[in-house]
Amino acid sequence: MIIVITGPTAVGKTKLSIELAKKYNAEIINSDSVQIYRKIDIASAKVTEEEKEGIIHHLIDIKNYNEDYTVYDYQIDGRNVISELQKQNKNIIIVGGTGLYIKALLYDYRFNKEDKNNNYDNLTNEELYNKILSINNYSKVDKNNNRRLVRELINLENKTENKSGDKLLYDDVYFIGLTTDRKCLYERINNRVDEMIKNGLIDEAKYFYNLDKNAKSLKTVIGYKELFKFFDGELSKEESIDLIKKNSRHYAKRQYTWFNNKMTIKWFNVDFNNFDNTINEVKYYIENKETT
Repeated sequence: MIIVITGPTAVGKTKLSIELAKKYNAEIINSDSVQIYRKIDIASAKVTEEEKEGIIHHLIDIKNYNEDYTVYDYQIDGRNVISELQKQNKNIIIVGGTGLYIKALLYDYRFNKEDKNNNYDNLTNEELYNKILSINNYSKVDKNNNRRLVRELINLENKTENKSGDKLLYDDVYFIGLTTDRKCLYERINNRVDEMIKNGLIDEAKYFYNLDKNAKSLKTVIGYKELFKFFDGELSKEESIDLIKKNSRHYAKRQYTWFNNKMTIKWFNVDFNNFDNTINEVKYYIENKETT
């Protein structure tokens, strides 16, 4: 059995995964792209040793911040872990909010050569733009914006090669999504950021800022990129913290959009006053419903 637990940040995915792992004698596979990296702990809300309660976790802390790690790499590593655990007749729980990781891991998601090599880094903006025009001659993407050019090219190649099919590669899979109303979620996100600050997020960000603030893997870490602006003198500390909260809320919104458009998930409204109610509701679903 494979149980996928996903949803936006701050809804209790980690807690549910531990409880289900204990119940079903399962091991956990991380599907959060930031938790792959060592020492990016507070910013990624990485599960602590205490929170693990002895449950074995895979694909956490496997790379240094300056090592490349692509979705293709995750697909290979994750499927190897699944294969080994299934040989041991182990149940598996996949937990995290990086939807593309989950999709690539469990579905017939295929990569072209550029994806495997991660890369458009060696192409100039003009070369990227010409590749886009070769696929879509009507594209209006900004030919001077590298990030938009790369994103546009990836999206176009995904469509032309039909590489994110809907064929599920494994049997007995349950897709569980945790959710709550927007007001509650945003309040929890704001409170989580405040807690991260108390727990040393600024010091953690400063460590990486001093180490290599331009490292590719750090540029998208919510919590770091905003504090880097504080360290650079572009924002006050308060402004950077507010921006972390804002970007975290926007990220949660994007997560909902992605999962609702790309995957079929059974959503559960979390009872934060009594989380056991949510745990029991999910257990009942798993034990009484047909798999996806």
